Amino acid sequence: VQLQASGGGLVQAGGSLRLSCAASGRTFRNFCMGWFRQAPGKEREILAAINWSSGRTYYADSVKGRFTISRNNANNTVYLQMNSLKPEDTAVYYCAAGASPFPNAIVTTLRGYGYWGQGTLVTVSS
Repeated sequence: VQLQASGGGLVQAGGSLRLSCAASGRTFRNFCMGWFRQAPGKEREILAAINWSSGRTYYADSVKGRFTISRNNANNTVYLQMNSLKPEDTAVYYCAAGASPFPNAIVTTLRGYGYWGQGTLVTVSS
């Protein structure tokens, strides 16, 4: 399994970015895909997740209403649309894939994800 994250960069506060995660190496029909971030000196945290088959989603409170996770079955890509960015959103963002324990399940724990992308840096200036 390979996960290739892209789309990070420098943006001003209030701006938007869209991250992409190209997934390959297997079918992801029975998987959850998640977006995480890790800021310097902080633990990695989950931001959003999507059940690949059902499209069911989960959002952390810190990004609810600002970030949107989606997936494109045709090109095996998961997206994270980030709007109204704040300086505290500055971090390295990771996409991850984890087996869904049952249909329509959402995985929200780090250890539930067995495959990780390489990370993409998002910097939000004030």
